[in-house]
Amino acid sequence: MSEAAIRSRDARMRWAMPGSSHDRVIRWLRMLLPMGIGALVAFMSIAPMTIAGDMSFVLDKNKVQVARERLRVTEALYRGEDSKGQPFALHAGSAVQATSKEPIVRMQDLSASLAMRDGPAMLRADRARYDMDKEQVQVEGPVTYQSADGYRLVTRDVDVDLKTRTMASQGPVEGRMPLGTFSGGHISANLPERVVRLTGGARLHIVQGAARGTR
Repeated sequence: MSEAAIRSRDARMRWAMPGSSHDRVIRWLRMLLPMGIGALVAFMSIAPMTIAGDMSFVLDKNKVQVARERLRVTEALYRGEDSKGQPFALHAGSAVQATSKEPIVRMQDLSASLAMRDGPAMLRADRARYDMDKEQVQVEGPVTYQSADGYRLVTRDVDVDLKTRTMASQGPVEGRMPLGTFSGGHISANLPERVVRLTGGARLHIVQGAARGTR
């Protein structure tokens, strides 16, 4: 084995050791992606009735299982079930930490899928910046949510605080649901309080007759 191959192998081993930055990246993925889907699904569920209210969708973090055979820097896949027994899968295309001195992990190609009763739901984000010291994540660029039963949400530049389990978009949000469409300057979610809010000129347009059609 060449010296370069040995160095590459040693670097991979250090990356995968317990307590390494790789471990912290895994913990972030297991928390953030289900949290994101939970918040958006909850918002879609309560939007026809109120702009802010209780979440009825909570993920059981204890049931998340790590697919160890896929645990690599360039391709990570995690599977588990939510509190309703619905399976979900989390994917990260890549995770890169430039140096051990920099507590920043840059993530690419993030997605989460959830098998809901009416069909699959999907959450996607192009890239994110994770500060391991502060336990904060900045999702850069667009974030989209779409489900098979006609729900869709688009926002961008989302900040997530893993300590407080809160998230807020810096960009506008818009979407549709069977009852109509909605939009706002920002969307935020507080998981401990189970509250999702639209702020900044929030609008909800209900299509006439749609409510009767969804019953």
